[in-house]
Amino acid sequence: MRPSRPAFRRSSPLRVRYTQPAAAAAVAHAVQEALRPFVEAGRPLLFLCIGSDRSTGDALGPLVGTRLAEGWRSGGAGEEALALRVLGTLEAPVHAANLMQAVRWVERAAPRPLVVAVDACLGPVESVGTITVGPGALRPGAGVRKVLPQVGDCYITGTVNVGGFMEYLVLQNTRLSLVMAMAGVIAEGVLSAVAGLLPETGILAVGRPEPCSSGAMY
Repeated sequence: MRPSRPAFRRSSPLRVRYTQPAAAAAVAHAVQEALRPFVEAGRPLLFLCIGSDRSTGDALGPLVGTRLAEGWRSGGAGEEALALRVLGTLEAPVHAANLMQAVRWVERAAPRPLVVAVDACLGPVESVGTITVGPGALRPGAGVRKVLPQVGDCYITGTVNVGGFMEYLVLQNTRLSLVMAMAGVIAEGVLSAVAGLLPETGILAVGRPEPCSSGAMY
């Protein structure tokens, strides 16, 4: 994942292990730091959660997207009031086969939303279990050598396994318990961050995203 177009106030990305006691709070603080300048300017939010439920390691994005959508619907104030929009869930994943469809939807949206991209990634063994919140875009599929467009104004990634060799097989054999635990920490942090911004910013809503048709995973 390669950051670009810096938009954060912090000078470097946040990196935190999902097992740390305050991991969700750290993610929430970093997300708030990233989003506050944009929501004050009235930009709507969209969470683009990338990945496929057909691969354990690659399911991090759809798991986060599903938890975000369910979290807002169960929050009491209702999805419209809370103004969160998600593209990419277990039911309607966003992956290599339909990523451009999601990108076109974002480009057509008015006003153009601030896109927070969420994806799994591979890395060195010491980074497995690390959540990164950073400025700029990410490149989906880079860990498995897919050439896909960069997406997002800021990103959240989770290193789910070791990269560098037989990446497809590595993703397929990633432990589900690790992916689910990391998705839970990310979702908790994001929900806390956006809920904390609501009283001071009145985050704008965008139109309900169109479900992306399923297709081949990357």
